[in-house]
Amino acid sequence: MLEDYAGVVYDLDGTLVGLDVAWNAVRADAAVAYRDAGVDPEDRDLWALMADANANGLAADVEAVISRHERDGAHASTRLPLADALAAETRPVGVCTLNCEAAAHVALDVHGVADHVDAVVGRDTVENHKPHPEPLLETIERVDPTLDPADVVFVGDSERDAETADAAGTAFAWAEDVENTHR
Repeated sequence: MLEDYAGVVYDLDGTLVGLDVAWNAVRADAAVAYRDAGVDPEDRDLWALMADANANGLAADVEAVISRHERDGAHASTRLPLADALAAETRPVGVCTLNCEAAAHVALDVHGVADHVDAVVGRDTVENHKPHPEPLLETIERVDPTLDPADVVFVGDSERDAETADAAGTAFAWAEDVENTHR
């Protein structure tokens, strides 16, 4: 399945590791940042708070809250079976995640696979985030500028990952399917 591609990019959380993040607590802390700035967070979920943060002058504050939780969660993360597949890779490898880049680096270090990854692109590395193609294309560029996206497979665990691959012109493989071929 993956062997047909010149390069591989993995999603992080839910694919290589399981970040130990209490997302309800993240949302609550982001809401505090809103209230501290005199803005009512209403009943919006974390994604809505993130989306509205820039318009409310809170982008840096909300990103700091989320990133802190993600970094902490990366330290306590669980290694998933595909981390072993990543460690065995002999071709160019990248990680493209909706988490902050620092959390990805922490998780890869904690699980001893950082040296097997050529590039990491997180939510805060580029202007747009998944499912926009920019983070995946940036990952490919950083991994190996000569790689054509059509020669790369993106391995992920969500519809957002599949949409990202489609938008970037890469192949897509479900993490669960890849894991089953490595058992």
